[in-house]
Amino acid sequence: MPITGQHIVKSFDEEIARLGNDIVRMGGQVETQIDLAMRSIATRDSELASEVVAGDSKVDGLEDMIEEQVVRLFALRSPVANDLRLAFAAMRIAAELERMGDLAKNAAKRAIILNQAAPVRPVHVLPRMAAVVQRMLKDVLDAFVERDAERARAVWRHDAEVDELHNSLFRELLTYMMEDPRHITACTHMLFIAKNIERMGDHTTNIAEQVIFVVEGSKPHTLRPKAETVINRSGEAAVDD
Repeated sequence: MPITGQHIVKSFDEEIARLGNDIVRMGGQVETQIDLAMRSIATRDSELASEVVAGDSKVDGLEDMIEEQVVRLFALRSPVANDLRLAFAAMRIAAELERMGDLAKNAAKRAIILNQAAPVRPVHVLPRMAAVVQRMLKDVLDAFVERDAERARAVWRHDAEVDELHNSLFRELLTYMMEDPRHITACTHMLFIAKNIERMGDHTTNIAEQVIFVVEGSKPHTLRPKAETVINRSGEAAVDD
């Protein structure tokens, strides 16, 4: 399906199209931020990590622009039906993307600290986790453009893979710290980075729910599939802004 419908007022179509395009552009910027953050970890490049931290303002600026567009739509167009759902969903998707950008920034901040310590063996799992999240984000943005609820549901169900990788890394890092306490500090930073990536997966599935809402008028009625976690949710670390 095309990203827009047909309205009597051509400028309304153009505004709806621009809103959708800016959501995709913001998603692309977040993808870039995640990619660069993971590269800074894999290559121990603190300068690249600093670029990710500085680049977060671009994501924030896109969210502000999308919010302004939605407010303008409500003020001047009084959208109804599909357009109303799209306007609400656009604001929520932008908010989810902004949080993902924050999480990429936080991972980059941790990378700068991590790069000052000796390399830690399990670090290779982090880019693998991030690659799954990046694929999910790309797929959900494609689902948004195509108004494809089934593709969005596939992303929604895929979050369990990220949880499983997170749990596996958690166990590996615990073992590594017990074997050599000198690695505790570096492994702790890796645990925070892994949690950031796991939360990115959650935000991506939240976007998938919004896509389903836009297409079908309601979100999934069942609970999101989750892998059994080894970490108590109440002990989850807060996001560093």
